[in-house]
Amino acid sequence: MFHIQVLTLFPEFFASPLNCSIPKRALDAGLAIFEAIQIRDFARDRHRKVDDAPYGGGPGMVMKPEPVVAAIRHARKQQPDTRVIMLTPAGRRFTQNEAREMSGWPGITLLCGRYEGFDERICHYVDDQISVGDFVLSGGEPAALCIIDAVIRLLPGALGSHESAEQDSFGHEGLLDWPHYTRPAEFEGHRVPDVLLSGNHKAIEAWRREQAHSRTRQRHED
Repeated sequence: MFHIQVLTLFPEFFASPLNCSIPKRALDAGLAIFEAIQIRDFARDRHRKVDDAPYGGGPGMVMKPEPVVAAIRHARKQQPDTRVIMLTPAGRRFTQNEAREMSGWPGITLLCGRYEGFDERICHYVDDQISVGDFVLSGGEPAALCIIDAVIRLLPGALGSHESAEQDSFGHEGLLDWPHYTRPAEFEGHRVPDVLLSGNHKAIEAWRREQAHSRTRQRHED
């Protein structure tokens, strides 16, 4: 069973997204288990304070090390073989290869930030730092959901067909998926490519591969 822990100030953020579609089916089937851990529970002052003004001045507040590190230690105690991932714009870019690697781990613990970010000393207590893209979110929770969804669908038995995951974008040679079409054969003047209607499976396979390479070159210059 794959263990997912999320360290967050907003555990309720995850209730609805994980209660539908593939994540729900995987959790209901016992393929994975999810727990949201409230960081504020580990604050020791009477106001349960988790943030403070930054040294050196500047706008915004910064998440304090004491409650965050205590929450990390709690997560590690519950799941000693977990990998703790800090979600931050400064982290490595999350990719399908990362998702595939994570799906083979016993579990992950995702640390979600808020405000202006984390006290830098917290970095010493995590295993890795990951970003889901070069943009800013209100907190780490949406990023955590992206990672959870990407990983959980790769768990054996999560999808109806193993080939579904293999044929996704980035699933084969790191390429984007090819274009897909369904009935009707013509819609408002837009026709399905003739090759897909030909019944020639070798020609269809060649077309799909060419389209995947072409789309990847056009949309992902890197």
